[in-house]
Amino acid sequence: DHGCFAAGIDHGFRIYNCDPFREIFRRDFDRGGGIGVVEMLFRCNILALVGGGPDPQYPPNKVMIWDDHQSRCIGELSFRSEVRSVRLRRDRIVVVLEQKIFVYNFADLKLLHQIETIANPKGLCAVSQGVGSLVLVCPGLQKGQVRVEHYASKRTKFIMAHDSRIVCFALSQDGQLLATASSKGTLVRIFNTVDGSLLQEVRRGADRAEIYSLAFSSNAQWLAVSSDKGTVHVFSLKINGGSPGIDRSQSASDPVTSPHSSLSFIKGVLPKYFSSEWSVAQFRLVEGSQYIVAFGHQKNTVVILGIDGSFYRCQFDPVNGGEMTQLEYHNFLKPEAAF
Repeated sequence: DHGCFAAGIDHGFRIYNCDPFREIFRRDFDRGGGIGVVEMLFRCNILALVGGGPDPQYPPNKVMIWDDHQSRCIGELSFRSEVRSVRLRRDRIVVVLEQKIFVYNFADLKLLHQIETIANPKGLCAVSQGVGSLVLVCPGLQKGQVRVEHYASKRTKFIMAHDSRIVCFALSQDGQLLATASSKGTLVRIFNTVDGSLLQEVRRGADRAEIYSLAFSSNAQWLAVSSDKGTVHVFSLKINGGSPGIDRSQSASDPVTSPHSSLSFIKGVLPKYFSSEWSVAQFRLVEGSQYIVAFGHQKNTVVILGIDGSFYRCQFDPVNGGEMTQLEYHNFLKPEAAF
């Protein structure tokens, strides 16, 4: 729910609360102790850890299930190749390797499903976090394709989302909406996961960019995007998460629809570039550094985390948009940030 974040470091891991910002937990391992992946199971004491860095605490081909009440591992899963990422739900553990994904039952670590994917070095995978049924999204078997698993209805949907390689995607909390970006990094597409239809397309910019992260707000009214261009964009979504494809009735508090190019009145003549939607609000950061984004718990706020330890909380104006206002900045890797 974007309420916390975790950082794996060369000698352990840290867990932080986003709002208010504070470190809530740290674990330092004595010898070496590099952690490459820390995945939290909501706010409980169970974490999935994978070793990483120059001196890994655990082999990088193992997922360790760590119980912090007992300060020890209560389970482990071993693989033939390096673990790229892990996703947890109360009922499932999803482990992502370079070309394969394994889905386990959490209670007894029984393997339930295996999925083959195209080469997936970043370990791209998203699972719905709502209480309802599990929706899992991963790369398909061909370039530009995503695979959507609806476990409740036992249905698999393939979506040809882009012409070029998929580099990033995100699911809304209920798993009904999927946002995707390709290696071009100019457009982000939003799909209905049930029927695979394209609902909306938004434009980050005109030139190529590497998109690092995408995030839906909790009510799927907004989408945030971060890239190596150093700008975080917030887009207005015209889809109501509850009933895909139906426009939300414009209530007084609703934003004006996303700004089209002012040239859109001659859109029959101009290339498509001018008719795709641009972001409502932006926040500028140092270019070239890697950032991930999420929505804050307070209305119209965005949380931005940098791999350099920077933590920003910003606010955007839902009606007028424009530059976001910075509310807060910390460096979460500096010890003085600890409370």
